[in-house]
Amino acid sequence: MKFELITQIILIFSFFGIIILILRKIPVLTELPESSVKGELGFKFFKETKEKIKSSKYFKLDFFEIFLQKILSKMRILSLKMENKMADWLKVLRERSQKKKTKIDDNYWKELKKSDNERNKNLPV
Repeated sequence: MKFELITQIILIFSFFGIIILILRKIPVLTELPESSVKGELGFKFFKETKEKIKSSKYFKLDFFEIFLQKILSKMRILSLKMENKMADWLKVLRERSQKKKTKIDDNYWKELKKSDNERNKNLPV
């Protein structure tokens, strides 16, 4: 009961703390310009890099498609191998659990018969 109360108090204080932090930062956020210079430079850099890659002779359509096909086929083969390996592991685990279950069941019934026989021997006829 005390643990739940403590966690609820911590949750409430954390919520109010977050609200106070947000309310303190709102004036700072309203003073910021809509687009910063840093963001424009980053966008320009990515745009130029994209154009360089497109104009490169190594990334022409034919080469790039063949390269992509090879990568995808290797990834598919790898995923199929992983799936097959996991299926083998599952099979082994199921066999182990089945063996353990039969051992436990056999021992249980043997113990039960043994105790029943002992009890019957001790009873007067």
